[in-house]
Amino acid sequence: MSKSNSLSGQQPVFKIKLRTGILALDKPVVMGILNLTADSFYDGGRYISEKAYLNQAEKMLMEGAAVIDIGAVSTRPGAKEVTEEEEWRNLKPALISLIRQFPQAVFSADTFRAKIAGMAVNEGVQMVNDISGGTFDSRMFETIGRLRVPYIMMHIKGTPQTMQINPVYDNVIAEVKDYFKSQLKKLAGFGITDNIILDPGFGFGKTVEHNYQLLKGLASFGELGFPVLAGISRKSMINKILDTTPNEALNGTTFLNTIALLNGASILRVHDVKEAVQAIRLYEYYMKTEYPS
Repeated sequence: MSKSNSLSGQQPVFKIKLRTGILALDKPVVMGILNLTADSFYDGGRYISEKAYLNQAEKMLMEGAAVIDIGAVSTRPGAKEVTEEEEWRNLKPALISLIRQFPQAVFSADTFRAKIAGMAVNEGVQMVNDISGGTFDSRMFETIGRLRVPYIMMHIKGTPQTMQINPVYDNVIAEVKDYFKSQLKKLAGFGITDNIILDPGFGFGKTVEHNYQLLKGLASFGELGFPVLAGISRKSMINKILDTTPNEALNGTTFLNTIALLNGASILRVHDVKEAVQAIRLYEYYMKTEYPS
């Protein structure tokens, strides 16, 4: 990953180095979520069959997804644990089928297991998205150092089974930022100092108030010198305020994604690609519009 100053001089322009080229973040991009699980909080069970996940991937790519993030383990609060063998059994055939069908697309593996990350990259995945930021598997950083693929480092407090049981912070922004600093230092020990994306982990061991504090302070994570991903899509930080369900949370998602963009997010990780792409287009036009003198 490299960075340079934007034309405005206010924000850096990041470039993520993929094995097949460059993912330019001179403007924000969308990462589409493709869950292969039966119990994800919003779309569980929708994309288990080959026909279903191929159709959904095609739809997201046509709508403008720059990356598709594929996960075979639900990480919703209280989700049941899945063995490594079960995760790979669900993930492998989908990866093979998706990469064969869409060879030009960029796929990310949503996994916290180093072995799964390695096998997924061997099948053609170009990015690893780790909800634990290297804290669940001590081999992850060594594996990323060997694979040399872009790595999404997320913050989580606890595990999916425990994370929403009374999470407490003195200062959530400072503590998440310190976590990133610590994990980045460890990752550097394996030769990785770029091609990193930071995700503060909305909803992963945070109360509603913590999530909105993170959203307000999102720009502070960009000060660490890496692009920031916002994963807000249809989460409880919307539904607990609006008294909605995940199925009803698209409008709230788009609104909060827009705030994330204004606060420096480079990547929006979403279930609904079309609406996120539209939000980015409007954001870009707004940002380049000059205030009349």
